[in-house]
Amino acid sequence: MSGEGARAPAAASSGPAANAGFVGGTMGIGGALPTVDAASAGIITGAQLNSRPVTRPGEVLEAVPGLIITQHSGEGKANQFFLRGFNLDHGTDIAIEVDGMPVNMRTHAHGQGYADLNFLIPELVGGVEFHKGPYFARDGDFASAGSVRIGYLDTVEKNIALTAIGSFGYKRALTIASSPLGDGHLLVAGEAQTYDGPWDVPDRLGKLNGVVRYSQGTQNDGFSVTGMAYWAKWNATNQIPERAVNEGLIGRFGTLNPTDGGNTGRFSLSGRWSMTDETGITKASAYVIRYQMNLFNDFTYFLNDPVNGDQFYQLDQRVLGGGEVAHIFQGDVLGRPAELEVGVQTRTDSIRVGLFNTANRQYLSGVLDDRVLESSAAFYLDTRVKWTEWLRTSIGFRADGYYADVRSDTPANSGKARDGIVNPKLGLVLGPWADTELYVNYGGGFHSNDARGVTATVDPTSSLFNVVRAPLVVPSTGYEVGIHNRSIAGLETSLAWFQLDFASENLFAGDSGTTEPSRPTRRIGVEWANRYAVTSALTLEGDLTLTNARFTNVDPVGNRVPEAPQVIASAGITYGEPLGWFASLRFRYFGPRPLMEDNSVRSKPTALLNGRAGYNFENGMSLALDILNLTNAKADQITYAYESRLPGEPAGGVFDRAFHPVEPTAVRLTLAGRF
Repeated sequence: MSGEGARAPAAASSGPAANAGFVGGTMGIGGALPTVDAASAGIITGAQLNSRPVTRPGEVLEAVPGLIITQHSGEGKANQFFLRGFNLDHGTDIAIEVDGMPVNMRTHAHGQGYADLNFLIPELVGGVEFHKGPYFARDGDFASAGSVRIGYLDTVEKNIALTAIGSFGYKRALTIASSPLGDGHLLVAGEAQTYDGPWDVPDRLGKLNGVVRYSQGTQNDGFSVTGMAYWAKWNATNQIPERAVNEGLIGRFGTLNPTDGGNTGRFSLSGRWSMTDETGITKASAYVIRYQMNLFNDFTYFLNDPVNGDQFYQLDQRVLGGGEVAHIFQGDVLGRPAELEVGVQTRTDSIRVGLFNTANRQYLSGVLDDRVLESSAAFYLDTRVKWTEWLRTSIGFRADGYYADVRSDTPANSGKARDGIVNPKLGLVLGPWADTELYVNYGGGFHSNDARGVTATVDPTSSLFNVVRAPLVVPSTGYEVGIHNRSIAGLETSLAWFQLDFASENLFAGDSGTTEPSRPTRRIGVEWANRYAVTSALTLEGDLTLTNARFTNVDPVGNRVPEAPQVIASAGITYGEPLGWFASLRFRYFGPRPLMEDNSVRSKPTALLNGRAGYNFENGMSLALDILNLTNAKADQITYAYESRLPGEPAGGVFDRAFHPVEPTAVRLTLAGRF
């Protein structure tokens, strides 16, 4: 979806409410025939994203109904994602793509599917296409709960320069400029940011970010070449045990290991090309990414090593490359308008991934230091036919193949693995009748597992213990019935019932270097999404997701899925004209969650209110004030429950909740100019 919305203006601090996006529909890959979609899929404009007051870049994706973006560590680390009754960790079952490049990292040092969005520049976003469920042929690995494709702009109508300052040492500077060059356009963007946060040990986040793009033509006839560079370093205040705060050992914003933190870098070169001829549209894209991460964490303190402590260091260095080629044949079937979309996708990762024991970031011992070569290829086909004015169908399939070669420093854990999966994709749309459409969707999906968990035979900390091997590909099956209505002027509402089943799986845990068993699960839920354009300047939004997540086999420990959100809700009001006052108020509710299989320990709910107000001047300047956590809620970003050990506690540790608090009320002032 590279460069979708290429001629739309970038919104730096505000945007008209009329550009608030819509529920339903899809950007797709091109073509004239409406794509069979789902009630839970849609498009969000860059203006809508940039009208939201947010704490961190990834939070703009909370514009996707039912998606929660949060953090349990320092600001340079990947976010935690929650959607459709899933704790998606750092991205295991939500596929994220920026400008045609995958963000999810497979066989990652910290977590499978690790998706670090901190390099995202929201003001460059032209549009976001989201799908939920595994119903769409173009979506593959990590897309069982959903997929998000983020497209950057090719040009901006006016160059942008902004500077922002705020509470807790927040400073940000951004410049975006584009100009004609030859037969096309050159776009350049640069960003720098610092942030300490409210923590007793400041984050001292330092971030540099840059984008250079040259483009010609349009999305259906043209090309672009893009370079990106991102680097960040930070300290981290990880989740802390409740008892440490209750006993007065540390404050709510304190830490038990002040040396946690890390640094990361991402450098990429990508390109896209498209051409329209008498048969249809051909699109191709390719990318190469160099990525590295050094991460220090301590979650259990003195449970495993009572002398030096439990800090560990995770190393991830990789070069990955891949691409996609697709063609949409446009014609007819039995005299009815039809499209046949055929596509091929490839990806190869060359990885060094390591886990080491450390104390105060100093090396103590190695757990594993592996080299992994992992490749995949996929072929997909989707046939879309408009049989009547009230009946459209989509029938397709997707075939994925994987190969992994693991060369471990523990020879017994080296090996090669192959796996593959073929999934059907079916869609049906009935209507519109009275501005109402009915959607029925079915499809199979999957996520890949960490290749080290597939080839490993022994615990890397002791060869005396065998491990349970994980499958390389874990299947899922999804079903959805939904309705989409536009019968009231300005109001778009959708209601969807969904079910998603995951097969029994074993997951490789990057924090321990071992494979952890899991059980088959089923999630059943309802989503309700609403957008109401009251006037061209005023938009109201309200979304609600209710999910029941359960293990489907019988086990005395219980059938609740830990960390599975049962209730997610959001509401918002956005006001603004191109000139004059603008404002936004956003409410987000993250409901309580079971932390244990027997539901004996639960998290607390989190309700947050963020606001923005500002003014667009005739000379192109704008001034915006964001107030984050307006009510100063003393809530948790995220909560876990597990054993940890503080000095003087029993050798087996103490079971306790561990939480990462929401930041207190903060203000940020942004001055932007367009010229």
